[in-house]
Formats: sequence, structure tokens, C-alpha cells
Amino acid sequence: MSSFRFHFDNSYSRLPSRFYTKLEPTPVPNPGPVRVNSGLADLLGIDADWLASEEGTQVLAGNRVPEGSEPIATVYAGHQFGGWSPQLGDGRAILLGEVIGRDQLRYDIQLKGSGRTPYSRGGDGKAPLGPVLREYIVSEAMAAFGVPTSRSLAAVTTGEHVFRPPEALPGAVLTRVAQSHIRIGTFQYFYSLQDVAALQILTDHVINRHYPAAALSDNPARAMLDGVVAAQASLVAQWQLLGFIHGVMNTDNMLLSGETIDYGPCAFMDAFHPDRVFSSIDHQGRYAYSNQPSIAHWNLANLAQSLVPVLDSDRERATTQAQEAIDVFPDLFQSAYRRGMARKLGLTELEAEDDSLATEFLGLMTREQSDFTLAFRRLAELAKPASAQGIAELFEFSEAYAGWLQRWSQRVEQDKQSADERQVSMFSANPAFIPRNHLVEAAISNAIEEDFSSFNQLLDLLEASRDYDPGLREIARPPRADEIVAQTFCGT
Repeated sequence: MSSFRFHFDNSYSRLPSRFYTKLEPTPVPNPGPVRVNSGLADLLGIDADWLASEEGTQVLAGNRVPEGSEPIATVYAGHQFGGWSPQLGDGRAILLGEVIGRDQLRYDIQLKGSGRTPYSRGGDGKAPLGPVLREYIVSEAMAAFGVPTSRSLAAVTTGEHVFRPPEALPGAVLTRVAQSHIRIGTFQYFYSLQDVAALQILTDHVINRHYPAAALSDNPARAMLDGVVAAQASLVAQWQLLGFIHGVMNTDNMLLSGETIDYGPCAFMDAFHPDRVFSSIDHQGRYAYSNQPSIAHWNLANLAQSLVPVLDSDRERATTQAQEAIDVFPDLFQSAYRRGMARKLGLTELEAEDDSLATEFLGLMTREQSDFTLAFRRLAELAKPASAQGIAELFEFSEAYAGWLQRWSQRVEQDKQSADERQVSMFSANPAFIPRNHLVEAAISNAIEEDFSSFNQLLDLLEASRDYDPGLREIARPPRADEIVAQTFCGT
């Protein structure tokens, strides 16, 4: 069987050698298939059945390099929890190459957990099974929700154990797909070296790949920066509207493509609180839910600073350009957030007088410790009273909400949408099912015991983004007290 199964066109490996290190994945002893994402494989023009075959599994595990691949580990830097790291890079990932999807977009194919690289900083470059499954579940759920994200093409076991104190865990490799893996930290790396030629090469590459209209601008670098700022403002607004907490919003974890990446200690909130933190390594709450917009703004300021040498030959003018670009982030974020919140509340748009409606609802949820997802979903059901049962068995508004619900009912009746239109829109904006932490942890625990059924069932449900069904109440319900997951962990 031929291994010519990926139609590679590797633009990043055609950049100068200082952008990456060429090396092959580290072979593993006994790889086994876990899951192949057939829909994504089809988008990429790859035979899903072949991916699930013995030969495909060998490729996905890193034991065989497919024809046309030019495997590399890329270099970058970054601010991690605010502290500067002058050189990071792909410490446990190998970029096999790039393919052009059926949608005519370019996609990276990367193996994550594929062994030590020059950027591993003493690590083994491996990935335990748990973090691989967590990323697969959450990234595909985000894709189903319509959030720009890296994707999971496949997961395989490696037949070896990875030591993460205090235990040895089954190893795995995730095949991750993104429109690119170019990070804010990639620009920071070359800026820190004052390698202006590399910054220009990288800027031109990103423009060509992600922001082609910027090439027609009088200042392409500025137009690209504007595009990145707008994309990140929209992305973080979508996170906030779903109650998603990234957990490690370091500058090396933000892509120029505007996609969510690096699902380490991430989590969706159950009971709402604006200061919620899950990451076991975020001791100061730097990346708490309520801080995510300001952290994105801060990260973008670092990108803007890194672009100063290519924004204008005059440093003062370039600095002004950089400042102007990032100054619009708060307004862009608020605009995207308000549009999304309007949909969640069943309104065509959020008028100025509606701000208190949204703020008070979130305040009530905080005080009542209401489940974020179910509160909004229940509201969507009440938008059309004839269909008001639904999740009432799982969540119902307490008496504390009575006055607010009356105000909301009066407000939506003034909106130009019909009740049917309103509910359809609200259901779309307010999913009934999310990858709840206790479900993800249960799926991982079972998988470690070689039972992947709950992992597959959860993924099947989330990918389908189904309407609520009482038969699926165990997937929709919030955790019981003994199931609450207070902390999530990075997979390094």
C-alpha cells in the first residue's frame, strides 16, 4: 500500500532554516488506533479508512514519515504567565507538512507527543493519553460550536508509558490540524534577536497565508496587524460567551490565524463565577475567565511591539502605528461580545439600555451559583413557552430571578423577531451540551483502562451538537458535588 496519502505543499519549510529544525518523529514501540476524524479527513482530502489502517496508524504514531512530508520543529519565544522566555519552540510536536483542503485553505498537519526536539528543554517530548483525549474532545466541541480552533484529525496510543510524577501513564500521539502554527511568540523570537529580515519574511508569509487582502494595502504589515487584532477580539468574545477558560493564554499559545490552540488546562465553567480559574499552574489567577480579554489585549501589544521594525522605517511612526492598531481591541471585543450576548438573550441587537439586563443576569448567576450553560439554555426554552419543558428537569430559575425574567420577557416581546426565530437563534447560541470537566475526566479514566467507549460516545454527541433529549440528561447535567473537577492540568 502506498504511503502517498497526503498531498503536501510545505510552505513553512521553504522559509530560511533559522525558522525551524529538520527532524523526524521518534518511533514508538506498539502504536494502536484510538479514533480518526472522518469528517476532517474528508475536508483535507485524506482517506479516513487508510488513516485507521495499520499503515496509517504507523504514520500517525510517527513511525513512518509519509511521502512528501518535510518534518520540522518550529522555533518561537513567548511570555509565559508574564515571564519572558527567549526561546521555546515545538518541544513535543513535529510538523509533518501542509495540505490544501477541499475548501482551498491551507492546513498544517502536526504530530503532538512525537518525541524530543531541540526545543524540549529537558522534557521527553511525549504526551500522556489523558491530555491527548482532552484536546481531541474540547477542540472538536469548539469546532462544532463554530469557534475558530485547531482540530484533531486522529489519536493513537504508543504502546509505551510516559512518566509524569507521581505515576506512569499510557502514551499517545495527537494529530493536530490548524491553518498554521505561527504564534505571537514566533514574531517575538525574531524581534528579540533584532532579526528584521526574518520579521519581514514572516510577515510576508502570514499575509500571504492568512490575510491576503493586506498585501493590497499601503502598509501591508499594519493591515495584517489590524486583521490579527480583529480576529483575536472575535475569538475571545466567543470564549466568554461559552464560559470557556483557556487556562494558558501565553503569547506562544496565540495563533496569528485567530484559531484557539493548546488545550492544556482548559475548562468550561459549570457554576458561573467571573473569577473562575481551573489551571493547576495558574496560582495567581492571571488567566481567570474575567481576565481573558485584557490578557489577549496584552498579548497583542507584544505582537505589535515585535512588528515595529517592519511597520515603518521611522521608529516613531512605526510605534504610533502599533499603538493605534492595538488601541481598537477593547471596542472590537465589546462589539463582538455584545452581538453574541444579544443572540444568547434572544435579541436582534443589544441596545444601550440592555447592558444592565445582561449584567444583572450574570450577577444573578454568580450569586445563585447557577450553571452557566444550563441557565442560558433554559432561557432559550422560555423564549417560546409552548416548548418550555426541555431541561427544566436539570435546571430551573430560582425565585431570585423572577423580577429579571419579567423584565427580559417584556424586552424580547419588543424585539422584531418572531418567537420561533428567536428560539432557533437562541438554541444555536446556547448549546445544551458542553464537554463538562467531569465527563472528560471520566472518559480519560476509562480510556487509561483501555475502555474508549465513553470517549467515543461523548465525542459523537458533541460533534453532532444535538438538541436536548431527556435520554441524554447524564451528558447535559452539571456535576454532583463528588464529581466537581476543581483543577485541570497541563500535559507537559
